[in-house]
Amino acid sequence: MKPNTSKSNSPTSGHIRIISGQYRGRKLPVKDVQGLRPTTDRVKETLFNWLMNDIRDTVVLDCFAGSGGLGFEALSRYASSVTFIEKDNIAAQQIKSNISTLKNPNAILIQGDALLFLAKNTTQFNLAFIDPPFRQGLAQPICDLLVEKNALTQDALIYLEVENELLDFKAPSNWSLKKEKTAGQVSYRLYQNTQVER
Repeated sequence: MKPNTSKSNSPTSGHIRIISGQYRGRKLPVKDVQGLRPTTDRVKETLFNWLMNDIRDTVVLDCFAGSGGLGFEALSRYASSVTFIEKDNIAAQQIKSNISTLKNPNAILIQGDALLFLAKNTTQFNLAFIDPPFRQGLAQPICDLLVEKNALTQDALIYLEVENELLDFKAPSNWSLKKEKTAGQVSYRLYQNTQVER
């Protein structure tokens, strides 16, 4: 989704579509916020095909939630809980509104910085979505912090979506690359945590 370039104080809206599960076919509104790039349906469908047998009853972290598209898809597929972290006020308020619309008690919204959240977090997650704003240098520190703070369970899955030109990213040594694809300017990967750091 392109950033809104109009001079209006009220961002225009688009929508995200839930592909499968209990909310299949539902369209949820999303604000056009600077830097917000909802994961395309094509990429999302590939990702959730990868995760088909790994979503139900998982504790999920959506680090840079944005539109909330990945987290809402996980909720639709019966994740036990999804923690959405979003720094931008407009995007966070839209996620809050969509949580209210779905009336799902398993959604948790944290408006704030993902790095600060993880620095204090004590929960372990089975699945983490990492889709940071492009070209802001956030992918490496968030992945390193997930390991440093022991925020992932043994065998947890980690989805990472980054810009193609990000060549210096180094996955933590205990993450095993399971899947990888590119679509346009996006590189997306699925890792698995192979040990719990102590």
